[in-house]
Parts: sequence; structure tokens; C-alpha cells
Amino acid sequence: MNTSVIIDPSARISSWRSASWTEYRERVENLGEQERVFFNFDTIWIDMGNEGINHSRFNELFTLILFVWFSRQTDVKFDLLGGCVMEKPQTQSAAPDKVLYVGGNSPRWQPGEPRRVDLDKWRLPDLVAEIADTTLAIDLDEKKQLYLALGIPEYWVIDVKGRQVLAFRLVDGKYEQCSESVVLAGLPIELLEQTLDRMDNENGNAALWFATQLQNLPTRSIDS
Repeated sequence: MNTSVIIDPSARISSWRSASWTEYRERVENLGEQERVFFNFDTIWIDMGNEGINHSRFNELFTLILFVWFSRQTDVKFDLLGGCVMEKPQTQSAAPDKVLYVGGNSPRWQPGEPRRVDLDKWRLPDLVAEIADTTLAIDLDEKKQLYLALGIPEYWVIDVKGRQVLAFRLVDGKYEQCSESVVLAGLPIELLEQTLDRMDNENGNAALWFATQLQNLPTRSIDS
């Protein structure tokens, strides 16, 4: 599967620059309310935030979609963390729009600890996703390389303008585009895109349509 992607020339240009881990730690501990910071092997990128209505609407749509999906598998533990900073100390850090843990053993915070996920202490999430409204080029390039370096098993880029879901799974140390989710076993990526096509101004209605379509899909174990 190889979906053609047209990137809007008005999309935000990458502004990654050289930085040390010490500089990153100072920056992440003093972020503005809407800022997100990403770090990958001595380079840093600050997302200045305030993505707007479209980003928010599509972001919440995928919260609803994941809730609907797991409502069919009530015996499966899942934990969804949105915008949470996760760190591989000294080498990488990211704050994806969606961070999904499936099967338990998700991070727990204790008083006195940094309010970030230490990936030396906790396992990797099973899936991360970015909502690409103004950041599509970065999400498909630098961030993709960052999540690959971390070893994230599955990575989604939700292209707001193109109404596409670009899904990648980790195979032999590389990301390959996939037509069906591995983490959400049996979920066709095409169904996610069809749900996006039904987005107007109400993400709730699109999520309800998605729920009706799941009735036609077999329920499969996450281990199948």
C-alpha cells in the first residue's frame, strides 16, 4: 500500500535545530500552555500550539473512535494518553496527539516524579498518532523518524485536509504503510478514512456512523 500525499505548501515548515539534552530539559520544564516539544538525537523542535478548530475536532473524533472500538472488547485493557510527554532519556522525547496502550501495564505517575513518561521505566505505547492540520510534512518526515527510532510499533498520521489516514507498522526496523491496523486487529484503515469523509461540523455523528459500521466487522483478539 502506497498512498499518494499532496502536502499543502502553506503547511508549517520544519524548524528543527541542534540542541543538547540539557537544553531540551530546561525547555520542556518551562513550556507555554499550548507548546509541545520534540527531541531526537541532538535536535529539537518546538510546536507553538494553538492548532485551531479543525485540529481539535479531528483529535476528539479519534478519541471517540478508539472508545467505540474498545467498547466491543470489554475484556481488553486500554489506556489513552493525549499530548503526554514521553522520554527516552538522553536521546528522544515526543508529545504525540494520541498515545495508546493496549493490554495493561501503562505508565503510572507518583507524587514527586516528573509529569512525563520515562520510557526507561515504562514500556513503549502500542500506537501513537498525530493529527496533521498544519504539520503534515513534519509528521511524515521528522516525527516519523523519531517514532521509528523509539521503536513505536504502529504510527498513524491523520491528514485533516486530505481526509486520509496514513498508517505505518514497524517491520524489521522500518515503517511500512499498512491497510489494516495491527494493534487494533481487524480495523481497516479505509474505514477510518470513510469516517473522515463523513465529517462536516459534527465529529459525534461521524463517530456514530463508525460505530454502526463495526457491526459488520468480526471481533478479533488483539493476539490474533
